[in-house]
Amino acid sequence: MEKSVAIVIFTGAQSLDVSGPMDVFCEANRFLAAQDRYRLEVIGVERGATSCSNGMSLNSHCHFSEASEAYDLLLVAGGPQLPFMDFGPAFNAWLREACSRARRFGSICNGAFMLARAGLLDGRTVTTHWGDASALAQMCPSTRVEADRLYVQDGELYTSAGVTAGIDLSLFLLAQDHGPDVALNVAKRLVVFTQRSGGQSQFSPFLAPHAEPTSTVAQVQAYVLANLNADLGIADLANAANMSPRNFSRVFSREAKVTPAEFVEQARVDAARVMLESTRAPLKTVAYQCGFRDAQHMRSVFNRRLGVTPQQFRLNFAAML
Repeated sequence: MEKSVAIVIFTGAQSLDVSGPMDVFCEANRFLAAQDRYRLEVIGVERGATSCSNGMSLNSHCHFSEASEAYDLLLVAGGPQLPFMDFGPAFNAWLREACSRARRFGSICNGAFMLARAGLLDGRTVTTHWGDASALAQMCPSTRVEADRLYVQDGELYTSAGVTAGIDLSLFLLAQDHGPDVALNVAKRLVVFTQRSGGQSQFSPFLAPHAEPTSTVAQVQAYVLANLNADLGIADLANAANMSPRNFSRVFSREAKVTPAEFVEQARVDAARVMLESTRAPLKTVAYQCGFRDAQHMRSVFNRRLGVTPQQFRLNFAAML
């Protein structure tokens, strides 16, 4: 049976949030019988041509007020300014109703904010672009935001991480509909992975200290970054801060929003990322210089924090040396 897929767009939408998923389902039609194909539709928040964030112009098939179908899949796109945009009560009411009619609904990238303003994320588990995860969690205190996931399914709700993760989500949905072989064929056509290794954290920027720059905690953070291959236990850090270990742990956790051990480990991971991207140093050398016990310890921490091994990270991100 034909399935209808619709994506909501607006002025300033990220074009790849729209074209990426659309291309997945369009390519899938090459491998499906006529009665099983997808029918694609673009719904505009505004009427007429819609300018995307990169200057491209997209034409919607209809205005949201004219979209009354019960879609098999209804997605909303994201965009750089979307966290600060509100399309008003009429649109939010339509979106709530449209999502209640749809068999499945969700968002690409920070399109989750559009769902949030319509009251569709309360009590749900979701993801969004790593750069917007904290703001979304603050907007929706009852929502569990899993910032390191490429996509999340919560019942009939599907959300994806930043930009190209919309392709990952669409391939996942395609595999649900028609099996892994069709999803693999489409992935090959688009020259992408059917399932990427790791989560969003491997793409996020490096450590940014939370403490005030002139505070004792910030000074300790600077000490950590300058002495990564030292022991850096609580006693050492407390001594650098001229505090008792107990008081230091309490003050650091309060000001930095992470424990001293978590900060040290993340600092070592970030330093290792730099070396893996910019040098050909052997893994054991990277591990030693960044303060890991050995290469196996570094591998274990990378797997836990980034979802990939150091070698996989290097293959994905290393500069052409």
